[in-house]
Amino acid sequence: MTQAKHILSDFDAALAVLRRDVLRMAELVDHSLEHVLRGLQERNDDLCLKTIADDDEINQMEKQIDRDGMELIVRFQPVASDLRRVVATMKLSPNLERIADESVSIARKVRKLNQHPRLAEVGLLEAMGKYALQMLRDSLAAFVKDDEVSGRALKERDKALDAMNKQTARELLARAAHDPKQLRGYLNLVLIAASLERVGDHATNIGEDVVYAVAAEDIRHQRFSPLES
Repeated sequence: MTQAKHILSDFDAALAVLRRDVLRMAELVDHSLEHVLRGLQERNDDLCLKTIADDDEINQMEKQIDRDGMELIVRFQPVASDLRRVVATMKLSPNLERIADESVSIARKVRKLNQHPRLAEVGLLEAMGKYALQMLRDSLAAFVKDDEVSGRALKERDKALDAMNKQTARELLARAAHDPKQLRGYLNLVLIAASLERVGDHATNIGEDVVYAVAAEDIRHQRFSPLES
């Protein structure tokens, strides 16, 4: 009995370290997205370059988390809820890495935009950027708190971000039709909006993983209706 308690204590400690490392990665990803959103609105190339420079460290962190997670599984051979907690923690890192990739993609497009006079339509993306960043932060808060309810809510919130993306793209393409000289700039804004929409997708994935870890329920690809209880 004493040996079993010792092994459980060691497992909990190892999992706590893995979670801590994932949250360190999440903090860097959060900063990268925040920097590039400010770079877009403030026409700040330095913030965009910071986002690009941080990407390599984020990639290395993802690899390390994968190695540490597999080592934890091999060492302790967890089952049931313990295994779900490990898998859900490991699955955060690829979603975070892809959010960082989207941030880098945005940063490169912002730098291209900054080579030309400011387009007033940049302001159309401000709300989308704030919404996507908040989804990321809320998904991470759900992970930290094992908050199944908040994890589930992200699926419905992602629909709102999808709608914002479609509306923004329509407006930008309509304006491009009236001002073809600015076509390249408008297309870059459309692509930035698409990247923000994908940030929401990855935040939703994190929420789904939280639900899986806490409730042992796979809610991927499920349809949700507000009328459902």
